[in-house]
Order: sequence, then C-alpha cells, then structure tokens
Amino acid sequence: MFKDKKIIAIIPARSGSKGLKDKNIKEINSKPLICYTVDSAIKSNVFDYIIVSTDSEKYAQIAKKSGASVPFLRSEKNSSDSSGSWDAVREVIDKLKKEQNLEFDIVVLLQPTSPLRNETHIKEALELFFKKQADTLFSVCETPHPMFWCNTLDETLSAKDFVKKEYQKQRQQLPKSYTLNGAIYILKTENLKNLDFYTDKGFAYIMDKASSIDIDTEIDFELVKIYMNSKQKEIK
Repeated sequence: MFKDKKIIAIIPARSGSKGLKDKNIKEINSKPLICYTVDSAIKSNVFDYIIVSTDSEKYAQIAKKSGASVPFLRSEKNSSDSSGSWDAVREVIDKLKKEQNLEFDIVVLLQPTSPLRNETHIKEALELFFKKQADTLFSVCETPHPMFWCNTLDETLSAKDFVKKEYQKQRQQLPKSYTLNGAIYILKTENLKNLDFYTDKGFAYIMDKASSIDIDTEIDFELVKIYMNSKQKEIK
C-alpha cells in the first residue's frame, strides 16, 4: 500500500521547554523521551526518511544515536516560542528539496511528547489515510467527559445554560466525543502550503486513552512512567 509513495516522518524537538525543562530528552527508564518516538517510527517500517527537527546540538546527537537523521539544525527563526511545529516541518521539506534534491509525497508529524504512541498506531493511521484517499488525517482519543458538559464561563461565573437541558443525562446516554491527542498528523506534502486538517478530505484516527497521554507537565511525565512500568510488570 505504501510502496509507491515516498513518506517522511518529522519529529519536532525544540529545546527550551518552559512547562517541563528539556522535556524532549528527559529520561523515562533511562531512555530520553524523544527516543521512544524514533523507535516507533523505525519499527513501523513505513518511512523512507525519519528526521528530527531540533535547534540543539545535544538533542541532535541523542536523536542520531537512536537512529534518526538530523541533517541540519533548525533555524533561529523557527526555534522561538512563537514558532510552531508546522513551521519546522515546512523548513525541513524546503531544505531537503533545495539542498539534497529530496521530495516526499506524504508527511507524518510525530510529536515526541506522545511516547505511548507505537508502531502499530503509526501503521494503522497510514493505512486509514490511504484507504480513505485522504488529504489529511490526525489522531484523536475519546474525551474523559462528553463535550456537551463543557462550556465557557464569563466573569460572573454564572452557570446559566452551562449544560443545556437536552444534555443533562448520564454519560452513557450521550454521543461519544473526541479530542485531538497530538500523537499523529498525516498529510499530503502538497497541502503544507494551505494547511487545513478539517475538510471533507480530512479524517480522524482513534487511539485509546492510555496511549494518548501527551506530556506537557511533570504530572503527565509521572503518569507515563507509572503506565510504562505497569505494562512491563504485566509482560514479566
């Protein structure tokens, strides 16, 4: 299914995280966080190229040791707090074309903060992408509570119409709702210029909640450690 398409995995790993210092290389069970994503990308065996986009030589060395390519460091322009992952992706695609004459049909963005996303998730997501003949695809997981129980609050903290009457039911009686989990994004390279995931050619790949933990805080980090250790005990 994938053989006639050139597919690149891009793993963005900017240094200088404010929420959790150096989270992308923070170790879980003596292994830097970024290495879990590199390992999954390699094990999926679907990529022509696996590249880490980073502004740090230290991060680059860790990524290379784990098996990823780091042909250049991210530019200063795309390394600031205001720059996003897609800025880094565009930079990678442009530089590879200009400097190495490399072009790709499909781009897969894999955030290193989703270490429980594995090679099976990656393969399944790509299979769905091709099956649906999609332009874009992103991973989601079920929300812990129905979205119908969520709302905004103004400065008065008034609860008027916070939950509409038709949604004042038990959770099991309401439709399931989903949220982006940040683990996998797939798109045709041609769609990078006018990026829009939410079209009639965009689709969602559903992941389980446990595999969807996105590390942003120390609590998230500890949750992942607990989960990984519990899984290892089950295997033993």
